[in-house]
Amino acid sequence: MKKVLVIGSGGREHAIVDALSRSPQVGKIFCAPGNAGIAAQAECVAIKDTDVESLKNFALENGIDLAVVGPEVSLAAGVVDVFKAAGLRIFGPSKAAATIEASKDFAKQLMAKYDIPTAAFETFEDYDAAVEYVKKGSFPVVLKYDGLAAGKGVVIPETFEEAVETLKDMLLDDKFGKGKVVVEEFLTGPEFSFMCFVDGLDVYPMTLSQDHKRAYEGDKGPNTGGMGAYSPVPIITDEDLEFSLEHVMKPTAAAMVAEGCPFTGVLYGGLMKTPQGPKVIEFNCRFGDPETEVVLPRLETDIYDVFSAVADHTPMPELKWTEEVTMGFVMASKGYPGDYAKGFAIRGTERVESKIYHMGTAMKEGELVTAGGRVMIVVASAPTLQEAQAKAREDISKIECDNLFHRTDIGNKAFK
Repeated sequence: MKKVLVIGSGGREHAIVDALSRSPQVGKIFCAPGNAGIAAQAECVAIKDTDVESLKNFALENGIDLAVVGPEVSLAAGVVDVFKAAGLRIFGPSKAAATIEASKDFAKQLMAKYDIPTAAFETFEDYDAAVEYVKKGSFPVVLKYDGLAAGKGVVIPETFEEAVETLKDMLLDDKFGKGKVVVEEFLTGPEFSFMCFVDGLDVYPMTLSQDHKRAYEGDKGPNTGGMGAYSPVPIITDEDLEFSLEHVMKPTAAAMVAEGCPFTGVLYGGLMKTPQGPKVIEFNCRFGDPETEVVLPRLETDIYDVFSAVADHTPMPELKWTEEVTMGFVMASKGYPGDYAKGFAIRGTERVESKIYHMGTAMKEGELVTAGGRVMIVVASAPTLQEAQAKAREDISKIECDNLFHRTDIGNKAFK
């Protein structure tokens, strides 16, 4: 029986652990550092997801057969390179390949060079030059901090004054750290998440999902790491999917090979169906969160075989997906994505029939408590999206906590 180490501590990692627990080949799952919910399905190990040397040593000492990386911070820290140098099997891209997410500018320059459809853009390090450029353009405008910002480094100002304030945050006050800013044209249309397993030139598409980035009902409020998702996405046609695979995902994989940093792992395309066709909003170098929590429950193929095929550069088994659809509602701490308090008791989870993937929870004196901005996601499966939505809402009503909020309109776009 195989021993697997999952690196990370959020809902995405809980969904990966849950999928691995369904594999008849997997006997023992470790998760570093894990969380209170993951602890029910894996042995949690108190190692930070960026402490790559300690993670490597743990894997060597415990005879880990395969490691699976969840978060981008681990990938950007070079965990895959370190594991491979030690002769360990690991699923995820190299530090060089992870640059497709770690630098928005790198991703945009790559798309420009290889004619991959995306929004028009310019990149700036100088505040005054950025302000001048924005002043001449139209609104809304999209401003992206170049580096990693946990899904919060994108701001869409509606006015010049808002844009100036954001540029000040990003370029003068280093709110997200020292870095450049990508200024993009604002695109319109429904967004969808297209994740693919990638091994160099080989690209294997997963079922589509749609994330809800804004904090509040009706897509209002600040951007978050994601407030809910569903799968599949009825508004995206087979033609849209085919175009996205042939003109976005496959050419991007080929571009990474041509640039000398071949991609292995999950390539996440955040796409928008514009009036001119699908265009790239962003790339991520790993499973999306919360998309993973609605996509992996639909995977019928043994995920250990899938991860192994990519890690070992061997043929991929056929990816099979259940007909059941999934919908997930994130329960977040009040104040998120800004400041929020922690340590509030969570009760009633045992009454929930849907899957619960823990995102930011902990055990304190024997009681489950909030320990993050996004706390958990309730994921319902049903024959239709309407039924899944109703089921998830009913189950959320069973959970008691004084400091949680959630959007009730997850999935509404699918019914229009």
